[in-house]
Amino acid sequence: MGHLTSFCAVILAGGQAARLGGVDKASVEVDGRTLLAHTLDAVIDAAEVVVVGEQVITDRPVTFTVESPRYGGPVAALLTGCDALLRATPTVVVVAVDMPRLTARTIRRLHDAMDELGRDGAVLVDPTGRRQLALVLDRERLDAVRPDHESQHGMSLRDLLTDLDLVEVSALDDEYRDVDTWHDLRDIQGA
Repeated sequence: MGHLTSFCAVILAGGQAARLGGVDKASVEVDGRTLLAHTLDAVIDAAEVVVVGEQVITDRPVTFTVESPRYGGPVAALLTGCDALLRATPTVVVVAVDMPRLTARTIRRLHDAMDELGRDGAVLVDPTGRRQLALVLDRERLDAVRPDHESQHGMSLRDLLTDLDLVEVSALDDEYRDVDTWHDLRDIQGA
């Protein structure tokens, strides 16, 4: 593993969790710890962390913010999170709060792949090749493709990132798994 680039992290935790009956995903527990606690462990090396979602109790120094308008989708949340960062690091890690098997090692692998290949970023892909909401992005390149405020609402992450040269990094074990439904939660608890 190479030298870890200084980075900030944006954790996306503000979705409506419709398939979970609207519960606050950040507070859902896996293995006796909240999804937010698991995610904070994955970004432990971050110089600064912003959580886009409702404020919850955490033992880590993080900044909470919400996108305006609320529930504007992942692009609005990602950009709101970036705007709340105080530090100007070369890269930003963007992860969904519902991936409890992500680790700091996963984040290092994403950074290493991006750095080794000189790409605009890296994204974790599941065994089927589907991109997951776990990315490392070059801040300057992200700023270059940033849409105006009105266009952010409801924009897909795929559309935002279409002009960025991202390396796809295959997930190891269960690090790609997320919790979208109660069935997912039972599955991941049993894994």
